Amino acid sequence: MKQVRIGAGAGYSGDRIEPAIELAEKGGLDYLVFECLAERTIALAQQAKLKDPKAGYDPLLVERFRAVLRPCRQSGTRIVTNMGAANPVAGAERIRAIAGELGLTGLKIAAVTGDDVLSSVAAGDYRIDETGASVADLGGSLISANAYTGAQAITEALANGADIVITGRAADPSLFVGPLVHAFGWARDDWHRLGQATLIGHLLECAGQVTGGYFADPGYKSVPDLARLGFPIAEVGEDGSVVVTKVAGSGGQVTPATCKEQILYEIHDPARYLTPDVVADFSNVTVEEVGFDRVRVRGASGHPRTGTLKVSLGTTEGFVGEGQISYAGPGARARGALALEIVRERLALTGVRTSELRFDLIGANALHGERLSNHGGGHEPYEVRVRVAGRTDSINEALRIGNEVETLYTNGPAGGGGVTKSAREVVGILSTLIPRERVTTAIQYVES
Repeated sequence: MKQVRIGAGAGYSGDRIEPAIELAEKGGLDYLVFECLAERTIALAQQAKLKDPKAGYDPLLVERFRAVLRPCRQSGTRIVTNMGAANPVAGAERIRAIAGELGLTGLKIAAVTGDDVLSSVAAGDYRIDETGASVADLGGSLISANAYTGAQAITEALANGADIVITGRAADPSLFVGPLVHAFGWARDDWHRLGQATLIGHLLECAGQVTGGYFADPGYKSVPDLARLGFPIAEVGEDGSVVVTKVAGSGGQVTPATCKEQILYEIHDPARYLTPDVVADFSNVTVEEVGFDRVRVRGASGHPRTGTLKVSLGTTEGFVGEGQISYAGPGARARGALALEIVRERLALTGVRTSELRFDLIGANALHGERLSNHGGGHEPYEVRVRVAGRTDSINEALRIGNEVETLYTNGPAGGGGVTKSAREVVGILSTLIPRERVTTAIQYVES
């Protein structure tokens, strides 16, 4: 039975690069996939493109391709990635330039576009999923709208001989579905195999998570050599069967437990996982260890895809100012609490205009609040970090928040130190649905 080896070179934009190099050099791969987009990432990329028409692709694109392009070319490994972000065409041109710098010729690079639906969404009558309000009510605060596209354009580009396919907001599992559909010639309505392919994509899309990253919990779940975590490889059969593994000798582990946790990660309904390619059904999936760092996963199926595509909306939501300072030793919590009260009063006295404020003691109540903290049980932390953050309408107002925290150095409780402060624009994320027929992908080819 024909088999395809497909590896995950990244699970998010800022992921490690060394494991991808390891896969390119030692993985024996047919395909290396880099999944580098999140909802906020694409909105930030759109902002970058507005400032510079040649920008908007992933900030680590150059470093990643310089690292893996030569070994992938030597081994015949084809690359699929959504590192194009808001500007796949510019990303493809940059890859061509990198190939030239490395002396690599004859590469065919495909840029998939069409996910940018800002003009269509802005002109239509769409509802925000999270609030039910009209997208039109966002007005000038709407800065981006990108539809989650599926595997079809990726499959087409590979069929046309592309060595590298770079997309914008393709759905995470679709980056893996595309190569598998191309390699095995599966029909676009083979819902069973598309469901299994989506399971494979979901297992691999977060890269190191299925090999032990985001899994380790000392004393409960031990994972070896996380500093050298290896990224996963899927050995896929023509029938959709898959064994998840990794490069021998790399760090981490592949076990039934790591695979089960990843299968359930970010899945609302395992029986109806909505993707652009298929409504996947993971409810009958079985997981079986078949060797050291080798796990067979099977049993996924699927149903016809829906008539809509999800759209990620990027919005401007003002600015956030923040200041932090640390207190340690006996009475640290009390001094930290006093520091918060001082800043609270100072912000009111000086008229800092905010729409939202947070006053946290990191190490005591910052994540789960007073009700769930250990303070009621007599816990007294040796050290705390004061954090004050507020949302404002201007960068100048945001700066004033951190400045007030900084004045605690000489105007607050004893023993404060290590102040940091920042102010930044905030990009918010919302979502809506758009009829599938209103999203048209296109492919542009460049050659090195």
